[in-house]
Amino acid sequence: MTGGEGALAVRDERKAVLAANLAAVGQRVTRACEAAGRDPAGVTVIVVTKFFPASDVRRLASLGVHDMGENRDQEASVKYADVRSDTPGIRLHFIGQLQTNKAPSVASYADIVHTVDRLKLARALDRAASQSGRRLRVLVQLDLDSHPGLEPGNPMGLAGGGPIHPEPGRGGADPMVLPDLVAAIRDSTSLDLGGVMAVAPLGADPDRAFGRLAEFAGQVRDMVPEASWVSAGMSGDLEAAIRHGATHLRVGTAILGSRPPLR
Repeated sequence: MTGGEGALAVRDERKAVLAANLAAVGQRVTRACEAAGRDPAGVTVIVVTKFFPASDVRRLASLGVHDMGENRDQEASVKYADVRSDTPGIRLHFIGQLQTNKAPSVASYADIVHTVDRLKLARALDRAASQSGRRLRVLVQLDLDSHPGLEPGNPMGLAGGGPIHPEPGRGGADPMVLPDLVAAIRDSTSLDLGGVMAVAPLGADPDRAFGRLAEFAGQVRDMVPEASWVSAGMSGDLEAAIRHGATHLRVGTAILGSRPPLR
């Protein structure tokens, strides 16, 4: 086998692994939807390509994947400028915590931003999208950590001040600010509110967390009926997310494998 043939074999083997993993995740989604009485067509799997190379993105696209997720602007901006030069039809979801000063960059290439958790960021994305001549879909990320008063049936019962971030790096708005965030996005110039997003707190019961998120999602739809997205669930808890109405799952490890070392 020549060097070129060996490289092709490695590429083909990687594509076969990705195809098998996509099929396995698809089966999990189908079984979870059947158990919940839902149509699997109503659930979109976003493949999280953070730390994986552009070659894997192209392989996924060739396997019919259109929705990809990234966490870091520095990586995503370069990788997807490369991929989109020869691979059309990709919808890029930015799912990482976002600093306000990165808003102009992210708004120039992302199709959806899942992590809007404060008014300052919403306004920065609105300005940046407007300057780029784009419309940008955004989701409000909520903090689902256990707080007094945040129980089913009393989802807005928290008393206190501004946003709380009990798990650094995960982000999420305090639910008390949800109405203000929704109103700001609804009334913006260049943003479209897609719905809500959350990460189940570490060590918590995902059913309880996603049940809470479902109530917040209902509140958002009361204000903006078309904001129907619920971005919740990852490789380890996607079944619980589907039980509670998730429309978009963010799956990395179960499809791509363990992440390469941080570069």
